[in-house]
Amino acid sequence: MEWVRIANLNQHEAQEVELRGWVYHHRSSGKIQFIVLRDGSGICQCVLSRSEVDPEVFAAARELTQESSVVVRGRVRAEARAPGGYEISVQDLRVVQVAAADYPITPKEHGVEYLMDHRHLWMRTPRQAAILRIRNEIVMGIHQFLQDQDFVLTESPILMGTAAEGGANLFETQYVNDEPAFLSQSGQLYVEATAAALGRVYTFGPTFRAEKSKTRRHLIEFWMVEPEAAFMTHDENLRLQENLVAHVVQRVLRKRAADLVTIGRDTARLEQVTPPFDRITYDEAIDLLRRVHQPEDEWQPLAWGEDFGAPHEAAITAEFDKPVFVERYPVGVKAFYMQPDPARPEVVLNADLLAPEGYGEIIGGSERIHDPELLRRRFEEHRLDPDTYGWYLDLRRFGTTPHAGFGLGVERVVAWICGLDHVRETIPFARLLNRLHP
Repeated sequence: MEWVRIANLNQHEAQEVELRGWVYHHRSSGKIQFIVLRDGSGICQCVLSRSEVDPEVFAAARELTQESSVVVRGRVRAEARAPGGYEISVQDLRVVQVAAADYPITPKEHGVEYLMDHRHLWMRTPRQAAILRIRNEIVMGIHQFLQDQDFVLTESPILMGTAAEGGANLFETQYVNDEPAFLSQSGQLYVEATAAALGRVYTFGPTFRAEKSKTRRHLIEFWMVEPEAAFMTHDENLRLQENLVAHVVQRVLRKRAADLVTIGRDTARLEQVTPPFDRITYDEAIDLLRRVHQPEDEWQPLAWGEDFGAPHEAAITAEFDKPVFVERYPVGVKAFYMQPDPARPEVVLNADLLAPEGYGEIIGGSERIHDPELLRRRFEEHRLDPDTYGWYLDLRRFGTTPHAGFGLGVERVVAWICGLDHVRETIPFARLLNRLHP
């Protein structure tokens, strides 16, 4: 018999197949046993009839506990009432292991901290497995889109001798030659270098921020994709971002519809995510916040020059049905490398892409400073060591071009697309302010 995955049973109706997986649920009613099997791709009901299997097989099946591992052989049949629409009429079953009977996660209600303490097992539940499959679809969609746009995947170092956006909130360690090194908070400076070599590049990897933040949007260790393109302008950068996000959302809707149902995601809002996205300036966002503010709101309107917090971003996105760009922030609240607007030097050619439904910033990007003299002045203003950052200045001294890029936070995109309350469910093992284990 062919070993197949549960997700592909619709291709094998009326055929005899082999499934390999774990018992998610088991019940017996005399002469029939029902085993709900999971294999990582989905769940399937397997039906054992005493009259259709050997007595020792039927007896062995009675001993199965939750998470026991088994190999099942049988015939596929359509059954609308069964999970996934198909079930197996079992002809044979081999027990790989009868799991210990004290499995700690049961259908009863468990607290979040308890579940996080058992994250290595919590991932096995249908909802958590569905989220991780959606995450995979998002990641593959990002790769496919960028590769189709002729972006080359490159790697940035995780151990860095310089900070991308200043020295705050960095994990510091000692390098082998005893000089200080830092866990990467962004690969951007390095992809600017590879963009000058290859034209269009992106890096995709883990990043680290030692922020003492305890919010539903922050992780200590998270994954970012950071595309960068030589000769790309601010407007071209925004078009690339909206096309990427729309592509990923539509791919998930098309290929992970069953998983979206499993997690209970209302997809009506996601179906509206098509380009172009609305764009408002920072000035317009400040005015919007003043206009929509109510006395009972927990947030207050901001003065010009202040940066937005999560409540402000949520209030802004409440006015839009799909992601919205907020562009041209004041120089003082953004990174040293962002290109000033030639028509208005007190703001920069940047944008944050805010996801709707209160999810806030999922992308931050900008056109970069390409003039070497202006970058030198920024080094002085931000007190950056020219010896440490000299290699970054070289990118402007030797063949400078206008260029732009952005960083997309994978976990925030997963949280938004899945409609999750907290980013802790968006990654297999979340690193949070007070959680380093498991």
